[in-house]
Amino acid sequence: MKRFTKTLAAGLLGATMLSGGVIAATVQDGDTLAADQTFTYRVLDEHSSVDPQIVEDVSGSDIVRDLFEGLMNQDADGNLIPGVATGFTTNDEKNVYTFTLREDAKWSDGTPVTAGDFVYAWRRLVDPATASPYSWFGELMSIEGVSEILAGDAPTDTLGVTAIDDHTLEVRLTNSLPYFPLMTTHSSTFPSPKWVIDEFGDSWTDPEHIVSNGAYVLTEHIPSERSTRERNPMYWNNDETIIEKVVALVINDDNTALTRYLAGELDRTEIPSGQYPRLHEEYPDQAVSFPRLCSYYYTFNLSDSGPEAFKDVRVRQALSYSIDRNIITDRVLQGGQFPAYTFTPGATAGFEVPDVPYAGMTQDERNAAAVAMMEEAGYGADNPLSFEMLYNTSEGHKKIAIAMSQMWKENLGVTATLANEEWKTFLDTRGNQNFELARGAWCGDYNEASTFLDLITTNSGYNDGKFSNARVDELMEDAKTLTDATANYTEVEQILADEMPIIPIYHYTNVYMMNANLRNWPIDNVEQNWYSRDLYIAAE
Repeated sequence: MKRFTKTLAAGLLGATMLSGGVIAATVQDGDTLAADQTFTYRVLDEHSSVDPQIVEDVSGSDIVRDLFEGLMNQDADGNLIPGVATGFTTNDEKNVYTFTLREDAKWSDGTPVTAGDFVYAWRRLVDPATASPYSWFGELMSIEGVSEILAGDAPTDTLGVTAIDDHTLEVRLTNSLPYFPLMTTHSSTFPSPKWVIDEFGDSWTDPEHIVSNGAYVLTEHIPSERSTRERNPMYWNNDETIIEKVVALVINDDNTALTRYLAGELDRTEIPSGQYPRLHEEYPDQAVSFPRLCSYYYTFNLSDSGPEAFKDVRVRQALSYSIDRNIITDRVLQGGQFPAYTFTPGATAGFEVPDVPYAGMTQDERNAAAVAMMEEAGYGADNPLSFEMLYNTSEGHKKIAIAMSQMWKENLGVTATLANEEWKTFLDTRGNQNFELARGAWCGDYNEASTFLDLITTNSGYNDGKFSNARVDELMEDAKTLTDATANYTEVEQILADEMPIIPIYHYTNVYMMNANLRNWPIDNVEQNWYSRDLYIAAE
């Protein structure tokens, strides 16, 4: 094995041996701690789960990162730092990784955390019987044997993950994957307690049953209302944790959440669309905006259940071209978001935003091209196009959908009927292709372009529009073995611009109202993997 000693920044693709450098709630000079160390924040919807192998949404993953700890964590800049693993080694081919686990890691019931807990969790992730919405992530990680297991052709114990002993985990890959360690910060790779799952089944994550290994334990969960986690005294670095309690409140309306924040009920909430300039002027120490590794888009249903009109690439391109993204970012959102013409954000480490033809046009040129394409496709005043566009319930999503539908009506004579559903229903509807055009959003699971572009490969679990292109599949498969996959990613983005299976709208910023006394929020981590154990609240 070849050993490495430099810290692996999230944007680098080399392998690393990590040691020390554990991030905790470091109190800044001059600060004294507030008496009440409770962090309360708003979420839009009820989370999907707190089971590491089942959770599929951002807000649920935020909770899971507090309740559980994986092999690796991230610091405030997105660099890899030790988690349960103190470090790792890899071979020259970068297809075998060996992680060394700390001996003082414990579950909240006092049971030691072992390499076997990771083996169990990773087998559980790819086991068809688990029906994990993230089972495809195991295949993306190129773990040996995963494809056969997912297909039901091999048992889970053939997965290329072995507990050499209680504190040594070996992972064997089918490809050289230099960025593999970055993927172990994802919640689907966190350990799970087999003995608890065996006893309680699907209810193992209820507060009265759950056993976790992170800095916090789940003490309360009232669905669609609140979730509470409190410090885990068994956590190996508990002495460095300051925040005592974290409360996530489900508030479906953006403006209601803002009102409650201004009343002092919340320490963090999203700023409603269009209100950032005003709030930043009034509360310059509380209104913040910073880049996020996320893309906002709409996806066409290209499956057999989708509209016939969307099978015509000219229609898809016309609808995309006629969206004035600058109006959406500068007038509707007004939070520093970036107009998107590619799926992958420019903030992605090592990604060079490629030239795609429609990005270089003026909006008038795009509109003219869109009109011509619709006419060529046979749509116009005598044969108007109409369809339904679906989004999950949110005032911000509604404003964007209204703006898009007005652009289509004015530029192309197209009628888009708006429909919205609550989050979990929306996920089912979109996942089962029971839609025509649906909102999508993706935040990178790790900081490398493949976390976005793998989504539009044929077999991706989140390819809800069922786009399929053999060349894209080939390019993304080949990219796994390349030291520099820039050319592959560029060609994939160009194919997306030509085929337009999705309509990129904008690349995110996080636009928050945040308690000025809340310290250490990782605004420089574009993945926004945050950990409550790193935060604290300073006294007034």
